[in-house]
Amino acid sequence: MPFIKTHIPDLLIYEPRIFNDPRGYFFESYNANTFLAEGVTIKFVQDNQARSCYGVIRGLHYQLAPYAQTKLIRVLSGAILDVAVDIRKGSPTYGEVFSIELTAENKKQLLVPKGFAHGYSVISEAAEVMYKCDEFYNKQSEGGIAYNDPTLNINWMIPADKALVSDKDLVYPGIDHCVHNFEYTPA
Repeated sequence: MPFIKTHIPDLLIYEPRIFNDPRGYFFESYNANTFLAEGVTIKFVQDNQARSCYGVIRGLHYQLAPYAQTKLIRVLSGAILDVAVDIRKGSPTYGEVFSIELTAENKKQLLVPKGFAHGYSVISEAAEVMYKCDEFYNKQSEGGIAYNDPTLNINWMIPADKALVSDKDLVYPGIDHCVHNFEYTPA
């Protein structure tokens, strides 16, 4: 199976099968039937793409229900540290952080379900990131957690003096004061 379960329920790593030959490589970055075989029934409606330079930290972001988004993140060029934080009330892993290096070379993807705050840092000279969403962007439902919340203690792999963070991301509260409406539902 191309899916690896993490220690956090519902958070999955997707490792597509890569076909290499002298011309290059081929892989299916997404196939609904492959995901369905794993019990993942998501209808993606929006693709987003961002290019950022070294030191950029984006996040930690989420959208409130009913506009919450499941995301499938991958890197087209460069490398990122992708981070997800479980913020589902009642979850056995509430407040736990998961991080993984996603690179153009390893072609791994992270499936971040609704109920998680998500962000990433660019750990290469530059990176192009693409992610699929199952809900449309809704500005009024935006929420976030401070990327540098000491409770979470995330190592973004970026020295503090090299971090490039948006003004919006600098004012988000810590996890203990973030506003969200996510509930954990055991599978």
